Amino acid sequence: MAAVTQVEVPVDSVEDWPSEAVQKHEQGLCKFCKLRLKQNEAHKLNDQEVVEEDKRLKLLAEMARKCIWSGNCRRKKRKSSVWRGEDHEKVKLLEISAEDAERWERREKRKNPDLEFSDYAAAQLHQYHQLTKQTKPDVEKEIDRMVLDLEKKIEKIDKYSQRRPYHDDVNIVYISERNAKLNKRVEKFYGKYTDEIK
Repeated sequence: MAAVTQVEVPVDSVEDWPSEAVQKHEQGLCKFCKLRLKQNEAHKLNDQEVVEEDKRLKLLAEMARKCIWSGNCRRKKRKSSVWRGEDHEKVKLLEISAEDAERWERREKRKNPDLEFSDYAAAQLHQYHQLTKQTKPDVEKEIDRMVLDLEKKIEKIDKYSQRRPYHDDVNIVYISERNAKLNKRVEKFYGKYTDEIK
């Protein structure tokens, strides 16, 4: 490294400088300090304005959201459209885009799906409505149709239900086929003891 040499300036030489140069130098420093203060003040003011503008924008957005949900905007728009002599519903529909309308319909369908079966009362009501829609004023044909429906229901019930065979001469002492088989086995071994009880 190179050694730094210090040059000593005699005190008399500073006094020898012209006073105008010193004054100009001091004035320049003073102006520089004032500019620096103005710059710092401008930075602070800009930061404050940015914060205030952000608050104002958030407040406007919140007010618009509240206005839309509270109904004030809708009432004002309705009054203005009535005052102009326009149909408010048509004006409102013109303001909504097709994409927003489709999105709204999808959301409504999702909220209220048309379910076939939600509970027994709803199913019964649905069946009642279906049957009343089918009813026609021609009474004779309706009676025939009702008889056919009834026969279909009876066939369906017979298909799914298990009935016990009916015997007139047999004394029935069982509740199911399985119980009848059990009773036969028990009768085989203990029948002679239970004859007098029966």
